[in-house]
Amino acid sequence: MLVLTTPNIEGKKVTKYLGIVSGEAIMGANILKDFFAGIRDIVGGRAGAYERELKRAKEIAISEMIEEARKLGANAILSVDIDYETIGQSMLMVSTSGTAVVVEEN
Repeated sequence: MLVLTTPNIEGKKVTKYLGIVSGEAIMGANILKDFFAGIRDIVGGRAGAYERELKRAKEIAISEMIEEARKLGANAILSVDIDYETIGQSMLMVSTSGTAVVVEEN
């Protein structure tokens, strides 16, 4: 499945628009990760635990969106948007949305 942030695919014709699809992932960061991230913030550097959780949340949200598009019969998702939010003190949320389409296959 092609997943693109662009509204079209160069050289391909969209033959059917199937609607908006989305995926969400909310991940809790445990207290140990919070503690070490706090230390890292004080001494500098990257918060690797949070980066891994954010990447995992993005992968889950995109996978959910792809599954929803497959159920509709799509072979591509266009105009994908990925949003990142925090919820409360230690929850990470990633939401994705895009337009499920069928593109001609050569």
